[in-house]
Amino acid sequence: MLVGLFRGLIAFCLYAYVGYPILLILMSAVRRRPHQQDSEYSPSISVIVAAYNEADVIKAKLDNLISQNYASNKLEIIVASDGSDDTTESIVANYAQHDSRVRLLALPRRGKAFALNDAAVCATGEILVFSDANAMLDVNALCYLAGNFVDPQVGGVAGNQHYSQSSKTGGTGLGEILYWRYDRWLKELETRVGNAVSADGALYAIRRQLYVPITDPTVTDDFAISTRVVVQGYRLIYEPKATVTEATTGSSKREFRRKARIINRGLRSLFGLGSFLYPWQGGFYAIQLISHKLLRRLVPFVLPLILIINILLWFKNSIYRLMLLAQIVVYGLGVVGFLLRDTKFSKIPPIYIPYYFCQANVAALLGVIWLLQGQRIALWKPQREES
Repeated sequence: MLVGLFRGLIAFCLYAYVGYPILLILMSAVRRRPHQQDSEYSPSISVIVAAYNEADVIKAKLDNLISQNYASNKLEIIVASDGSDDTTESIVANYAQHDSRVRLLALPRRGKAFALNDAAVCATGEILVFSDANAMLDVNALCYLAGNFVDPQVGGVAGNQHYSQSSKTGGTGLGEILYWRYDRWLKELETRVGNAVSADGALYAIRRQLYVPITDPTVTDDFAISTRVVVQGYRLIYEPKATVTEATTGSSKREFRRKARIINRGLRSLFGLGSFLYPWQGGFYAIQLISHKLLRRLVPFVLPLILIINILLWFKNSIYRLMLLAQIVVYGLGVVGFLLRDTKFSKIPPIYIPYYFCQANVAALLGVIWLLQGQRIALWKPQREES
């Protein structure tokens, strides 16, 4: 019985990280779904940036958007200030005085979700583009996003997020960069078979008529907005050429808290899809959602069971002993990575990879526990790398 349970738990973890991509590869071999693209297609666009106390980055953000290689008369930039009490609003207002494309929405502090709702109502573009205040777009990013909307079945497009690397990037940041490479690969595979599971807030776009107002401020806004595109019968695809760059969080402590919050809010968003999570309702997309967004969040509950059962199977044969030793090595290196997180040694791959894996799973465990406890997170301050 223990052997069967052990193998089942191992299979669960392997599917979450390896089996799901293999499934996508097999599916793409028999059900590849290409879509139309036209680099000359340029619908009117409203770029929406929700901001709370972003004075340090908002000027660079506006300069970045204004310099986009996109038709000037088809570009609108809306900064929705969610009750900022620094100089964010005055900076945006100054830009608005000199550039008619820039608009400031000075809103009370209610949370990012409501700021996005208000901005979407005010937007005039055929396409709504959402981007974080600290995310810097490649000069042609909007063109690459827009070109996909020539296909009438495409309702949303996810951009290609990159994390910048500097001398200050520690092991946590390097782990985050490695993880996003894996996630981008998944998005490419998912798009081949139909839909990317969701978009990331750094950069994504949807047709304006597909925007569904967020009613629960405790959900992850980018997930809630982008998944509704698929729910309404349109495709959500990933565009690797629409690149956007953000700095890593930098601090391992801030990154840990950020991940736990994202897990908590993300699972609320996932369960908010209701019956669409059932394969007979959501089809293969439901399987993608469960595989990509749910099972991986449950891995931290499975890993301790695997360790405990493996200890009980120590005398079974040498394979189980080797597997136990492998786990001890990984977790041991994770502890070493934690102890050396603020040193130059944190950048060594055999240290930062196990550390990031352990950190991410502990954060996911905490996020799920918060969810089960009923903890709701509606507001928080942006997490930025220390200068």
